[in-house]
Amino acid sequence: MSRTSAKPEQTRHDIDLVKRIAQRDETALSELYDRFSGLLQALSRRILGDHEEAEDVVQDVYVQVWNQAGRYDASRASVSTWLSLIVRSRSIDRLRSRAVKDRTAKAAHEENPVTDASPTGEPNVLGDERRARLQAELQALPKEQREVLHLAFFEGMTQSEISESHGIPLGTVKTRTLLAMKKMRAALADEIHELL
Repeated sequence: MSRTSAKPEQTRHDIDLVKRIAQRDETALSELYDRFSGLLQALSRRILGDHEEAEDVVQDVYVQVWNQAGRYDASRASVSTWLSLIVRSRSIDRLRSRAVKDRTAKAAHEENPVTDASPTGEPNVLGDERRARLQAELQALPKEQREVLHLAFFEGMTQSEISESHGIPLGTVKTRTLLAMKKMRAALADEIHELL
């Protein structure tokens, strides 16, 4: 098969993946992630200059794709262009947000320099409440999603390591992580807003 005949076929397949995602097909989301995540992370990393932030952006993009796949219009852009535009936009937004946070923190520090610290040993009530809320939301997740989050965030395992050690396909691990993060962000939106 020549390269020219494979490209339209791949384009049709990409469009089909997005249509299946719009119908809530997790396997299609996993396949789309596997196909484009490397490209999207490279693009975001080039804009942000930070690997971890780029990974966060790509996760956010796939959550957006999951929620808004029905809005994709194949007549306006290819799937790769559509995803790249979303990544570019979110990365630039993050850069702007970073600059605003830096300016705000600097201004706050200049206006209110730290002269006194809390006594050591005092319990952090707010931190305890947040931890309890986080635990409750984790327990509310489906077992499979809770397990991959626990392994990734508390055991420090990569998605590939989780896949290998538990015999779960890598795409399934990625999809479970993505869906769990989406649920956690929605459930803890108020806490996240307070921290930003």
